[in-house]
Amino acid sequence: MAASSALTGQDSQPIDALIVGAGFAGMYMLHKLRGLGLNSKVVEAGSGVGGTWYWNRYPGARVDIQSLEYSFGFDEGLESEWRWSERYAPQPELLRYAEHVADRFDLKRDITFNTRVAAAHWDDAAHVWNVKTEQGEAMRCRHLILATGCLSIPTDVTFPGIDTYKGDIYRTSRWPHEGVDFSGMRVGIIGTGSSAIQSIPIIASQADHLTVFQRTPNYSMPAHNGPIPDADFEAWAKDPRAYRAASKDTVGGFQNEANDALATDTAPDAIKAELERRWAWGGFRILGAFADTSIDPEANRIVQEFVAGKIREQVSDPAVADLLTPKDHPFGTKRPCVDTGYYATFNRPNVELVNLRAEPLVGFTPDGIETSAKKHEFDAVVLATGFDAMTGAIDRIDLRGVGGRRIKDHWAEGPRTYLGLMVAGFPNLFTITGPGSPSVLTNMINSIEQHVEWVADCLVSLKQRQQTSIEASAEAEAAWCRHVAEAVTPSLLPQANSWYMGANVPGKPRMFMPYAGGLNTYTEICNQVAAKDYEGFIIRQGDRVLSDSRQFTSHPPQGEIPEKLLPIIVERLTAAGLMPAE
Repeated sequence: MAASSALTGQDSQPIDALIVGAGFAGMYMLHKLRGLGLNSKVVEAGSGVGGTWYWNRYPGARVDIQSLEYSFGFDEGLESEWRWSERYAPQPELLRYAEHVADRFDLKRDITFNTRVAAAHWDDAAHVWNVKTEQGEAMRCRHLILATGCLSIPTDVTFPGIDTYKGDIYRTSRWPHEGVDFSGMRVGIIGTGSSAIQSIPIIASQADHLTVFQRTPNYSMPAHNGPIPDADFEAWAKDPRAYRAASKDTVGGFQNEANDALATDTAPDAIKAELERRWAWGGFRILGAFADTSIDPEANRIVQEFVAGKIREQVSDPAVADLLTPKDHPFGTKRPCVDTGYYATFNRPNVELVNLRAEPLVGFTPDGIETSAKKHEFDAVVLATGFDAMTGAIDRIDLRGVGGRRIKDHWAEGPRTYLGLMVAGFPNLFTITGPGSPSVLTNMINSIEQHVEWVADCLVSLKQRQQTSIEASAEAEAAWCRHVAEAVTPSLLPQANSWYMGANVPGKPRMFMPYAGGLNTYTEICNQVAAKDYEGFIIRQGDRVLSDSRQFTSHPPQGEIPEKLLPIIVERLTAAGLMPAE
């Protein structure tokens, strides 16, 4: 069955690759393929490059990975000429960096802006993708590469009566480019996720009064942000290649001094000293404090109690501190936030916290927001209501593979991929940091570089061998999905109703979407797959099958598991049906 008639009939010669998205992933993918002599183009919905850092301009927006590690490492010249101003770069600087990369490599001449892909259908007969934009433009490409971002589509959250509200409404995910001045205003903000935690201190400093509506509190660690010390730059400059290699050879794709010791085998004084040291350093460093906190509930509670104590130290009202302390999920099972002055903001006399679990939100009124207990009047309301993570941008494309099968149907029970890179039944379609890859559990820049380089090597291999298409086999896809489940099930991660699980989107299938086995392990697996002539993939030349490897067997050796944790791991794997009961 050929692709539907709506997207067929183009006479133009197909390009080698069409890349969707001009964020960091799309830009590097274009640069890489261009350097390999492949004819490639990018389409981007926005009017500029930068992806996440183009769209997210809310007050206080900044990266939560250290700037030195959250930057490209593929070009030494680029690396040497850019100097970050802060440990955690703010959005304007990150956007300037993206613009600098685009200009340095002359990328914009092959990027079409203000263009959103509406549909992409695989043509079974011609072995190409027929693509159509919302503006009606038709394109053909041999390979379609989705660099659409993991957190790029806001959730469609609405509230009763919102259309009757007479004040201004702002969404953190689509902040006005000219900015907003809240001076002298009464402001309400709904949500306490990362964008809210970053923006609340700044909005509070401007507004006459700020009311924060919280349903679920999140853990947040201090950034201790500031200028990058000269000594850090000097240490980096001595051997940036070694520094980057060390970052990539970690679970999270960033250096956090991972500790092999178990909290449950460590003396209380030593535990406190280690957690204090990491808290003082700031950011995600506390996540690597002990090896058992992501698996053993007892160990996790030790860290929970430490962080709860830190919240109490910063918030003067014990009742408010208690409301800001998470109690419904283990520490680290939702992506922790990194803040500057978030908890202390609730000591300000102009800041009020409303617990929506105790007094649910009824809806908007013409003058503000009504809860079950009170009517609040506002001049402006900010919606910090999150994203349809990992699958949202892909789901919004009318994407159809072999035989016209829709990806929405293929993913009806949750996203299924092979390596987070390809989908069975969708030849020559690649997803950069897609579901089933480490992506959002890691430093995204390192995950992006690994994906882009793997895809580029794959396309070069196909071209050199005059092969027409590559497609994940259904068997390998199923095996990879099982491996993704095996990787996360021993941990505490599935115990949180997080956006990792799709829990923030009504009706979205519940499954843990990213690969929790670590960027280092994942990279080794991908390298093994390629070395085995792309194990698990079906490769064709026209209609002729050249390679039909349907199994996935590439598992790297696992590190030594502490004996004390083995019973917990075995119990969880057995309960999930991933290990036979004895």
